Amino acid sequence: MPVDPAGECAFAGTRCTRRRRVAILLFDEVEVLDFAGPFEVFAVARTALGDAAFDVMTVALEPGEVATRNGLRVVPGATTGSLEATDILVIPGGPGTRREMTNPQMLEFVGTASCSAELTLSVCTGALLLGAAGLLAGRSATTHWAAMGELEALDSGATLLPGSRVVDNGSLVVCAGVSAGIDGALHVVERLLGRPQAEATALAMEYDWTGFDRDGRPLVTAAS
Repeated sequence: MPVDPAGECAFAGTRCTRRRRVAILLFDEVEVLDFAGPFEVFAVARTALGDAAFDVMTVALEPGEVATRNGLRVVPGATTGSLEATDILVIPGGPGTRREMTNPQMLEFVGTASCSAELTLSVCTGALLLGAAGLLAGRSATTHWAAMGELEALDSGATLLPGSRVVDNGSLVVCAGVSAGIDGALHVVERLLGRPQAEATALAMEYDWTGFDRDGRPLVTAAS
């Protein structure tokens, strides 16, 4: 994968001048691994010189605890209203996406923040929020296998790719269910920092990642 020089980070012996900001959206009934997996990847990732590559934070519409799926309670680091410009926006999924798809405040934030970010990463049924916000038109998308029918019913204008684990549309990377968010985040690290840094991140996490599935097929599908 080519190294993306955006963000003033160079990787041939030049120290990074800034870290990219990563904002991970939280809401009630969010799936834990959908947000925790990418959080860990971006928090662990380092540049070739050993510097932290990302500043990672969680955000929610309102202050206070978020009750995730299965009861884990999390206190977001900021509210969407106080969030400064972010480089990478992560939209996780979970049962709560069905409620948030009809929340005008949520859809406004997702649309505005995604359009201003360098890159948006959705995980699982986070794709439903993207579709409801009008961000999938003309793009390729995937989601959790059990939610593919819901995504199709949205009539979002997306080309659906069932069976794809990660779909790369350039500024929009869409992942399948739950653990696929780890693969999607590692793919983003590979794009932005280079293959060696993605491999080092996976090694630090003791995560078996090669970029290919057990049958030798690439985990990432490039949108046509």
